[in-house]
Amino acid sequence: MVADLTWPEVDALRGAGPVLAVPVGSTEQHGPQLPLSTDTDLAVALATGLAARCPEVLVAPAVAYGASGEHSGFPGTLSIGQEALEFLIVELCRSATDTFDRIVLVNGHGGNVEALRRAVDRLRGESRDIRLYLPRYRGDAHAGRTETSLQLGLAPDRVRTGRIRRGDTRPLAEILPELRAGGVRAVSANGVLGDPTGASAEEGARLLTELISQLSEQVRQWWPEPVERIRP
Repeated sequence: MVADLTWPEVDALRGAGPVLAVPVGSTEQHGPQLPLSTDTDLAVALATGLAARCPEVLVAPAVAYGASGEHSGFPGTLSIGQEALEFLIVELCRSATDTFDRIVLVNGHGGNVEALRRAVDRLRGESRDIRLYLPRYRGDAHAGRTETSLQLGLAPDRVRTGRIRRGDTRPLAEILPELRAGGVRAVSANGVLGDPTGASAEEGARLLTELISQLSEQVRQWWPEPVERIRP
């Protein structure tokens, strides 16, 4: 973790061409059973999993606030919006490229995607080597079986298993107009889009391993020279 190092220690690594992985998450409601940090927890787990496989990767402190306006009807959600997130990422990566030639943004929240893509386009237009990783997996839209399983696999003590309840299980395409008009609160009283009742730590651990492998392979494709030595 970059935060654990001193500046001379970071400076000594520059010749090895380190890649900086920046976890980007959110602080937002995830139903009555999951912590507000769920998206950030996933982003951090993916970035640290990548670093465990690839010695050239260093993990930055997580960006724990994102664009979560669709969850504003629930207490605890802390959103900075798309414009602020884009600006934050642009300025953060401009600063980071003073030290790191390559940066991968590891996103854990779907609501961040548009802002992150704009930021990456802007930064790459400035000839900065910035990449964006978006986890690809099938599952419930929000706080359902998939995210609950992931959190159970990461930190089971942080899941309020006694509060697991199904939410709105209609297809996302069906509820999208209501979501856009009134946010998640308009379609789900408990903030869940899906059914988390079948979640398990085993399922979450398997998916997490798959996602770390997916991220590792993506990084290998982006930067084959230094990261071809990824540990098995």
